[in-house]
This record gives sequence, C-alpha cells and structure tokens, in this order.
Amino acid sequence: MKKKLAFFGVKYFPSKGGVSRTTENLIRNLKDDFDITIYCYKNKWAQNNVKGVHVIQFNEIPIKGIGVFLYLVKCYFHMMFKGDYDIIHVRKIDAAFFIPLLYLKYKKILATSHESPYKRDKWNRLARLYFKMNERIFIRSKAKLTVISYPLSIHYKKKYNREVLFVPNGVEELDDYKSSKANILLNDFHIKKPYISFAARRIMATKGVHTMLLALNHLNIKNDIIIAGEANHSEKYINQIKKLSIGLNVKQIGYISDKPTLLNIIRQSEIFIFPSETEGMSIMLLEVALLGVPIIASDIPENTAVFNDDEVTYFKDKDYIDLANKIKWFYNNKDLAVKKSLKAKEKVHSKYSGKTMTMHYKKLYDELLKQQ
Repeated sequence: MKKKLAFFGVKYFPSKGGVSRTTENLIRNLKDDFDITIYCYKNKWAQNNVKGVHVIQFNEIPIKGIGVFLYLVKCYFHMMFKGDYDIIHVRKIDAAFFIPLLYLKYKKILATSHESPYKRDKWNRLARLYFKMNERIFIRSKAKLTVISYPLSIHYKKKYNREVLFVPNGVEELDDYKSSKANILLNDFHIKKPYISFAARRIMATKGVHTMLLALNHLNIKNDIIIAGEANHSEKYINQIKKLSIGLNVKQIGYISDKPTLLNIIRQSEIFIFPSETEGMSIMLLEVALLGVPIIASDIPENTAVFNDDEVTYFKDKDYIDLANKIKWFYNNKDLAVKKSLKAKEKVHSKYSGKTMTMHYKKLYDELLKQQ
C-alpha cells in the first residue's frame, strides 16, 4: 500500500509559478510512488489537474495581510481533524508557524525553505517580522529541513549554526509549447520580432524591471520589449515603470497563467533579461535556460550559484549602466551568446531536472518513514 504524503503551504494548483510550480513538478513525478494530497485555493481546474492526486480546496480569503494566514489555519485544522497522512511536506517559510502545531499529531515532517520572504519589497513591517519569526521556527523545529538555494543554506549555517540540506529545484522540458496561443497573443499586442523578454509572477521593485528599462533607455533600444507578470501589486511602482517606458516599445502583456504559452513567447525572443535583486532559486531562470534563449541576469549569489559566466551573461546587480554594457555586448556577440545558452540548457538537463529533484526528495521521504 502506498504511503500517504500531504503538501501543506501551497496556494495554487494548477501552479502559478515559484513554490507552486516546483511542487506540481514534484507531485507529477511522485504520484506513482505515494498516495498524494495537496491543499490549495479553490480552483475549478484543481481536482483534475493531476490524475490520482487528492485535492483539498479552500476559498481564497481576500483580506490583505492575513488572508493567506487564515487560509493556512483552515488547512491546518483539516489536517488535524480530518487528515490521516504518513508524511507532511511543508513547502514554504510562510507556513513554518504551523510546524510545531502539526507535530501534535504528525511526527514525520519535511519542511522546505524557498527564500527569505522578508527581503521582498511587497511586505509591510509587520509581515516582515512574521516571516523572520517563521524562519526561526523553521530552523528550530524538529522537522527534516531542506532549502532550494545553496547561498541560503550557507546563511542558515552561519546565522543559526544548523545544517539545512540543499535540494535544488528541478524543471522539465515541455512536449508542447502551444505555439498557436502564443502567436495569437503576440499578434494581439502587435509584438514584432526580434524582441526582448522579461517575465515574473508579479511586477515588483525587487524584480528589477526599472533597472532593465533604465538600461534599455540608455541604449535607445527600438526593439519591442515584453514585460509579462501581474501589475497590481504597487500602483506607485507600476507608475514608475510606465514613466521609464516612455520612448521604448514596451508591451505589458500581464500574467500568462498557461505555462506552455508563456514559455513559447519567451522562446521566440532573442534575449531574456533577468534583473531580479533577490531570489531563492528561480524556476523562471531554469525554465528559460531550458529553452536555449540567451540570458542576461543580475549577479546575485542565488543566480551565480546556479550558472557560471560561460552559461549566462551577468551584470552588476542594480547597475543599469553595466546592464546596458552587457546588452550592447550581446548585440555585438550573438553567436557567442547562443553558445552560452546551449551550455546553460545542457546544465539544466544534467543537474536541475525534475527527475533529479524528485530522486532527492523520495530518498528523504524514505528516511523519514524508517524513523521510529
């Protein structure tokens, strides 16, 4: 009989990016080995998203600041009073508050940290204090701990003197990139090739879009520039983006929920710019590398720990002049940039595949199950 594995702390299923995307990748690779349950926001596509997976859904609570916490409270009580699982996998620092509470019933818990969310500009002071508290709960818990970012594992060791196992994210190449949907969208926004692309789940200051636009303005780039992502987080920042877009051919296409369509749009671009100022281990970066598209990325440790200079072109974080120089280098050295992109693609295949990630977690689950 299959052991029962439940995922706690995920909001979106089908995934929308980041944590939910890595979790969905993991579930697809584990569904034949475990009896899997996932807790998520209510979604008409959730129940049949992955055949054979049990889905427990709760309505999203639209209360800014505490809505997610209240959703997690609902998930917690269901787990405690209606759930019956052999292993709980807590998938996010946001949910670490519940680890000691889950231990009242479940003794086999694996918890994964994806980043230090208090570094994100989208959170207010109270939320940042909550995330810092959760980080301490995570580190001091009895759970088996993993982290997706090698620099973050070093941070935990230095700050808390606790070893946290580094298990990198994994992605898979798609069989179908839905080119027709992508081409329709490109036509709708009157996007012409060759174009430059950027994509994120949400458009916020720490994603560095302003740095990219400053660099492109500096070069007086006339190519179309695609910005994909939700633009409803900060009105002040979006207004800044609009001002920086004056004189450029910027096409804000919003958040593209269908992953194959989004990746096909990026796959058709001549270059992808990734100016993020803070990350865990970016799924977006891995997925773009798997497309074989040349990448210019910020030199934050979370990026340079994944790819080297022979695979990705790096610029100094937050330095738009250096980014402009690297973009100029790209246009003067396209053949070399393409060679770099092929090396990056090969690295993802060899080191950061979904199957490799699954193998690591399956081993950890087996270790937990053997514990008395």
